[in-house]
Amino acid sequence: MKFTGKKTIIAAFVATQMLALPTLAIAQEQEQEDEASQVELIMVTGSFVRRSENFESPSPLAVVDSIAIDAIGAKNIADITQTLTINSGAENNPDAFTQNATAGTSNINLRGLGVASTLVLLNNRRQVVNSQQTNEGLNFVDTSSLVPMIAIDRVEIIKDGASALYGSDAVAGVVNFITKRQYDGAKVSFDYQDGAHGNNKEYVIQGLFGATGEKGNVMAALSYTNRSPLFLSDRRLSRPQDDTSALGNPGTFFIGALPIIDPTGCAEFGGFPNPIPTLQGLTPFEEGTCGFDFGPGYSYVPDETRVNAYFKANYDITDTLLWSTEVGIARNRAERGGAPSFPNLRGPIVPATHPNNVFGRPVMFFGRAEGNGFDADPANTESDTFRFNTSLQGELENGFWEVSYTNATNNFLFRVEDVLNTEFNLALNGFGGAECNPVTGTPGEGGCEYFNPFATSYTTSPNSQYVIDSFSADQVIDSKSTLEVIEGFASFDIFEMDGGAAGLALGLQYREESLMQDYDKLSNEDSFSFVIGNPDFDDSISVIAAFAEIALPVTEDLDIQIALRFEDYGGTVGNTVDPKFAFNYRATEDFSVRASISTSFRAPSVFMQNGGATSLQQLNDPLINANAFAAVRTSGNADLTPEESTAYNIGFSLEPIDGLTVEVDYWNFDFKDLIIQESAQAILSLNPSDTTRIIRAGDPLTGPLIQVNNTFVNASSLNTSGFDFVTSYKIETEGMGRFTPTLQMTYVTEYELDDPQAGIIDGAGRRNFTNIGVSSPELRANLGLNWTNGAYSANIFARYISAYDDDQNCADGGPIAAGCSAQGLKEVESHTIFDGQINIDISQLLGTQTSYLLSLGAINMLDENPPQLFTNSGFDSKVHDPRGRQVYARFAVEF
Repeated sequence: MKFTGKKTIIAAFVATQMLALPTLAIAQEQEQEDEASQVELIMVTGSFVRRSENFESPSPLAVVDSIAIDAIGAKNIADITQTLTINSGAENNPDAFTQNATAGTSNINLRGLGVASTLVLLNNRRQVVNSQQTNEGLNFVDTSSLVPMIAIDRVEIIKDGASALYGSDAVAGVVNFITKRQYDGAKVSFDYQDGAHGNNKEYVIQGLFGATGEKGNVMAALSYTNRSPLFLSDRRLSRPQDDTSALGNPGTFFIGALPIIDPTGCAEFGGFPNPIPTLQGLTPFEEGTCGFDFGPGYSYVPDETRVNAYFKANYDITDTLLWSTEVGIARNRAERGGAPSFPNLRGPIVPATHPNNVFGRPVMFFGRAEGNGFDADPANTESDTFRFNTSLQGELENGFWEVSYTNATNNFLFRVEDVLNTEFNLALNGFGGAECNPVTGTPGEGGCEYFNPFATSYTTSPNSQYVIDSFSADQVIDSKSTLEVIEGFASFDIFEMDGGAAGLALGLQYREESLMQDYDKLSNEDSFSFVIGNPDFDDSISVIAAFAEIALPVTEDLDIQIALRFEDYGGTVGNTVDPKFAFNYRATEDFSVRASISTSFRAPSVFMQNGGATSLQQLNDPLINANAFAAVRTSGNADLTPEESTAYNIGFSLEPIDGLTVEVDYWNFDFKDLIIQESAQAILSLNPSDTTRIIRAGDPLTGPLIQVNNTFVNASSLNTSGFDFVTSYKIETEGMGRFTPTLQMTYVTEYELDDPQAGIIDGAGRRNFTNIGVSSPELRANLGLNWTNGAYSANIFARYISAYDDDQNCADGGPIAAGCSAQGLKEVESHTIFDGQINIDISQLLGTQTSYLLSLGAINMLDENPPQLFTNSGFDSKVHDPRGRQVYARFAVEF
C-alpha cells in the first residue's frame, strides 16, 4: 500500500523563498520531469483532506527541507528557527536570568505570542512538553529532543491560527517536523564547528539507515552532539555594573535600617563600593552597599551533550491497510555556569558575640556566603524524553481513515547549590559543621565553628571548607510530564464540484496531559536562603475533542476550506468551539489570492494553576533609580480562565515574469483574557513600597530590594499584526551556472498589549522589559544569494534585525526609574550579520556511485558583536546570538 507524501508546488515554492536554495527547486523540477505522468493525492500540514498535487494552501504555508537546512549550517533545530523572521522571542540561549532552569533546551515562538502558543508536531503527531518550565511559567516542546537532524525531510509551518484543526495549542500556528519516508540506504555525517571566542567548539556525529522491501520499510537514525561552553569571561559583552549584585562577599551589614559597607574591606577584595550620599554621617561607618560582579562565572553557551535516537517502521498488512510505528529517545545533559553562591535573602543576623563582629552589636548580613575569589557553582540539567506512536491507515473506496496512539514522557532533573537558612544562622552563631551538636556543643570549639561573613575571611580569619559544607546543599527538582493521545479520523469524497471532488474529514481525539514536580525534602520545608523551596505538585488534564473539515474545490481556480473543532476540558475550564474559514483564488496563472480567519482557545496549564518557582531577575528599583538583582517568586493561580483569540490572514502570490516569484501576507492576531505571568518589573514600578508583594532588607518600605512576589493572571488583551514578504528570482547563465537572489522579511506593524500593572503599551519596536511582552523589533530580513554550477554551489546570507527601544535604560545608560526626559529610551542598535557556505560534490567530480559531500561555512563571518544592552549578560538573549563568528565543516557520505 503506497501512501504518497510529496510536497505541493506552492510548498516547494515557499521552501525556496524561506532559505534561498535553488538546489531544492532543481531537485523538485527534476522530480516533476521524471514523474510528469503521475497524478498523486497528498495531505499537507493544515488539512486532513488529501488534495491533488497542484493544490495551493489557503493558509500561509512555509516549507524548509533538508537541503535548505544544510545550507544554513544548522547543527540542531534551534539553528533553523533562529533564522526564521516569523520567529520572535524563542529561548535558545542559556541565559540564567530568562532561562533559569532550562539550559540545554530550545523552542519556537511564532509571532512572539509565547513558546507555549505554537503547536509542535512530529509527523503530524503531538509531542510531550518539557516538564521544567521557563521563567515565565510556560511548558513548551523542547525541539532539542525531537529527532536527529539527519532524519528530517522537511519542516512545514502554518503561520496563521490552526486551533480549528489541531486544538488549543495551535494559537500562533503549527510547526510540523516530517521525517524521511521510504529511505533506502545509509548515510553518515560529521560536523565540526569552532567559535572565535573561548573554547566554544561543537561536534556532531550522525547516522541514518533505511531499508525497503515488498511489504514495508524501516529507518533508524542516531545523533551525538558535544558542545563546549562559552563563558562571559571569554567574551564580556556587559559592563561590570550590569552584572553586579548589591549582595556580595565582602558584603553589607544593617544596623537597624541603615546599610553599612563592610568596614573590614570591600574594594581591596574585589567588591564594588556603592556609598549612599544621603545617609553619610549617620554612623561612624560608610553607609552604602558592597556589590559583587558575578558575571564572569555565567555562560552564554552551556557545556552540553545530546544523544538522540529515532526508529520508524511501516508494514503493509494488506493492499489497503498499513501499520506504522515510531520510537524516539533523547538524552540531553547540560551544565551552565553561575555565581559562587546565591544571595542570602533571609536576613541572617550576626550576633554581637561573633569573634569577627567589628560592630559590637547584632547586625544583619546583606550578602552571600561566597563571592570574590571563589569558583562558580554550576547548575545542571538532565532531560530524558521517550516517545512511542503506533497507527493504522486504511484505504476507503473514495478516501482513507487513520487511527493512532501516542505515549510520550519527559523526565527533567534540575540541580543547583544554595545555602541552607537554619544551618547558615547556626554557623554565624558558632555552631557550624557537620559534627557540631548545637544543643550540647560550645560555639567555636571542637567540631563547632564560626562562619566569618566579614572581609577578614580573606586575610586573618578564613573560613574552612568544613563549615561552608555544613550549610551548603543542592536543590533538586525532579519533574515529569506525560502525554497520551488516542485519535482517529476519516477523510473521503462527498460530491463532485467544478474543480473536483469535495472532501470531508471527521475526527475524534482524546488526550491526557500530566505534570509532576517533586522537590527535595529541604525545598519542601522552605529551607534554602535564595531559592527558598516549594511544595510538590502533581496534576493532570484530560481533553475530549471532535473536529470536521470540508474542502470545496468550487471551480478549478477557487478552493474553500471550512473547519470546526470542539474541545472539552471539563472542570472549571469548560469547553470551546473554534471555526476556521479559508479560501484560495487563482485569478490568473501568475496571480492568486488567499485569506483565512479563525478563532482559538488556550486553557491554563497545570503549572500555571498549581505550580511555583523562584528565579533571579535584574530589576530597576525606583527607590534608588538603579538596577538591582532580586528573587522573583511565582505562585500558581487556580482562578485562571482560558484565553481566546481571533486570527486572520490575507495574502497573494505573484509571478510577474518567468523566474520571479513574490509572496505577500498580512496577518493579525487579537487576544483577550491572555494568560500571562505578571511582570515583576511592572509590579515594582507600580508601587515599590508594597509590602504585600515587595520584600526589602532593613526598612520594609525603603530598604534594599530582596524579593518580588507574582502570580499568573488573565491580562485584558494583546493585538499584533504585520506583513510577511518573500521573493526570489532565478537567473540562468551560459557556463556560469544559476544565480538566485532571494529576500525574506517580516515587518511588525502592531504589538499592543494591556498589562495589568503597566497599562496599555505600544510594544512594537520595544524590548518590553517593563511589561508582559517580549522583545519586538519591527523588521527582520534575510537577503540571500545562491549559486550552483555542476559539482559546486555556494550561498551567502545577510541577516538584518532593526533597531528597537530598550525600556530598561535611558539613552545615556541610566535606568528609567527617574524618567528619561527629552533624551528618551536607549536604542538597541540595528544588527546585520553575514553567513556563507561553499559545497563540493566530490562524488560528482570523481564519478563515484557513493555520495561524498563537503561543506565549509561560517556563521557571522565578520564576528559582529550583538547590540549592547545595559543589562545582565549585556545583550538581548531572545533576539541576538552572543557567540560571534562560528566556522564549520561538514563531511557527509551516503551509500
